[in-house]
Amino acid sequence: MSIILFDTAHQSMLPLTYAKPVSELRIGILTIREKWEKRLKSSISYKTEDYLQEKYPLKITHDNLIINSSLVANDTITKEIQSLELNEALIQDKTILAIRLDGVDAKSMIDTNELSDDVIAKKSQANAIQITRPYHIFSHNAQALQDDFDLLTKGRTSQPISTTNTVLGKENVFLEKGAKVECSILNATSGVIYIGKNAEIMEGCIVRGGLGMCENSVLKMGAKIYGATTLGTYCKVGGEVNNSVLQAYSNKGHDGFLGNSVIGEWCNLGADTNNSNLKNNYAPVKLWDYITGRFGQTGLKFCGLSMGDHSKCGINTMFNTG
Repeated sequence: MSIILFDTAHQSMLPLTYAKPVSELRIGILTIREKWEKRLKSSISYKTEDYLQEKYPLKITHDNLIINSSLVANDTITKEIQSLELNEALIQDKTILAIRLDGVDAKSMIDTNELSDDVIAKKSQANAIQITRPYHIFSHNAQALQDDFDLLTKGRTSQPISTTNTVLGKENVFLEKGAKVECSILNATSGVIYIGKNAEIMEGCIVRGGLGMCENSVLKMGAKIYGATTLGTYCKVGGEVNNSVLQAYSNKGHDGFLGNSVIGEWCNLGADTNNSNLKNNYAPVKLWDYITGRFGQTGLKFCGLSMGDHSKCGINTMFNTG
């Protein structure tokens, strides 16, 4: 069976998706693609924007499971999708989450974005997370962290935690091989703390979970982290960070505040960069909508910075709310 991740929210996820499909975005510990690969135990192909299709190829076979790329995998939705037969679709709130088709029907759907009349729709009971706006990434990061933590640590034992640390909720802390943590405070009573392979928490850091640190990421000395935060592969972070997700290879290496934000890949925030995540009048935050070409309501009181791949800012930069 061929597994295809189908982009339906590519435009609404800009600026995070200019250089990648939606399924390459990270939420929790893993990217959306990695979540599906681990649960379905299969390689993935993509249906995305034409200019990205060569780098992210599409593979159609005689039996195809097509999954909405904005859908975040968990155990419940995975079981529902695995139970689909040919010409059956799984829906939630009139949105197609997944559909299983043969080669001819799959090609027709991908070319026209329309379903044949003989498809049987089944309603999902999973209430799964869908990522269709940039702010959904940090808004749902706490649940995604817990789901990924459970998936990655099931049946495994954490590496020992150094006695130089103060640890609360030790059962919710997991260190992969090569992870280093010394002279820091880890409070996992309100959320899990996952420290990936060769990742490091330097001395003097104060962490309140959830926190997901991916492979080779670094939390620099004296950093303060809280509110379901993710550091992607090779990210380096210092200062104060609240409920933010850095995708991969990005740096916030110095003091300054980052809150309720999503930072793409290969970004760099100069020393003492700060972002606002709350309006002075406490009103709901508006965010630029790339589809309508105007600002739209998020419904959020706290909403910070969305930064696309390869963006950079100089020292002492201040970003307004949203």
